[in-house]
Amino acid sequence: SILMQRRLFLYNFRNLRKAKGRRETYLCYVVKRRDSATSCSLDFGYLRNQMGCHVEVLFLRYIAAWDLDPGRCYRITWFTSWSPCYDCAQHIASFLRSYPKLTLRIFMARLYFCEDRKAEPEGLRRLHKAGAQIAIMTFKDYFYCWNTFVENREQAFKGWEGLHENSVHLARKLRRILLPLYEVDDLRDAFKILGL
Repeated sequence: SILMQRRLFLYNFRNLRKAKGRRETYLCYVVKRRDSATSCSLDFGYLRNQMGCHVEVLFLRYIAAWDLDPGRCYRITWFTSWSPCYDCAQHIASFLRSYPKLTLRIFMARLYFCEDRKAEPEGLRRLHKAGAQIAIMTFKDYFYCWNTFVENREQAFKGWEGLHENSVHLARKLRRILLPLYEVDDLRDAFKILGL
């Protein structure tokens, strides 16, 4: 089935502040080609990490097989259960540099931080600087995923207790991670204006 089972979605995408035991990363995606004012949906589905390969790299391998035209406009939207690790962020940033007309939006259920290495915030900053639009999933995003990627059997999406509060908390955390990027760019612009 191209649709995810309800229990898999609800377990893996729950935006808990401490999500112990959730070691797999799931990625739901939509790929569209933009032609002037209209867009054409090319594909959608979901992936999960496989033995030794993170889901973001799997998606990049999958999309590389399409032989995208670098001169055309594409829009890719991801909904991920975890934010990318540092290494995946580097791979994604490199991919984006190869396709300047491609837009990537990443909505994340939770922020991933490796305990032995604190590089993930830097990876998110580099990914954002490379042009990826990154945000934390809100109720609206969960609702969309439920209706697009989940075998929901016509059942309406019901949020869990703490969904909104955890989204707000994680969004603030992400904003603090990305804030230095804005401050550094603003300072560079100010120094250029002053001729320093």
